[in-house]
Amino acid sequence: MKRFYKTAEAVETPAGWTVTLDERPIRTPAKAVFVTPGRALAAAAAEEWAAQETQVKPAEMPITRAVNTAIDRTAPEHEAVVEIVAAYGGTDLVSYRANAPAALRARQEAAWDPLVSWVEAAHGARLVVTTGVMHALQPEEGQRRLKAAVAAHDAFRLTALYDLAALSGSLVIALAVAARRLEAEEGWRLSRVDESWQEEFWGVDAEAAAMAAKKKRDFKAAALFLDLLEKD
Repeated sequence: MKRFYKTAEAVETPAGWTVTLDERPIRTPAKAVFVTPGRALAAAAAEEWAAQETQVKPAEMPITRAVNTAIDRTAPEHEAVVEIVAAYGGTDLVSYRANAPAALRARQEAAWDPLVSWVEAAHGARLVVTTGVMHALQPEEGQRRLKAAVAAHDAFRLTALYDLAALSGSLVIALAVAARRLEAEEGWRLSRVDESWQEEFWGVDAEAAAMAAKKKRDFKAAALFLDLLEKD
């Protein structure tokens, strides 16, 4: 889409903060009013619009995209999204360890055991840790508690939590980043223990590395989205 506006600004309205293009408020793809809970998020979205040059490229506007998703998709289907995000707890990355080699297993334990302990202490959710790729049935009470933790997030925060869990393969890592138990960079590193091990032994595959870099950008954008929500 060709850039059609000169100015992009964050503006306060009775309903909250919005973004205006040439003093006209923008709307979401579903034609809903684009409103954020606070100024910081709207300002970041306005900066994305202002940074566009001759063409408007939505792929380069993660904050705007996440706000749109929160309003158009997450808010109307909050319970369904909670179910999707909570399901990551049943197959969480940090619950599965390699049978061999021993050095990889040790690296996984060093990275993930503290998170397993944290999620039990923070949310009362005990995770069964297993080896291999066979599915391990997690305790129902722990999964119920994880679902409650997910459900406590409003539409905006749930949108970011979804991205964090989907990109990392771990609800535990997502919750830890959302709670500021982990910085985004560290959360991403902990989600890539297996891949880093493989790269050390087999080398870097250019296509896989490019895909991982994109996922990392999206992961960090989701964490930034949460940070912006907490600034107001």
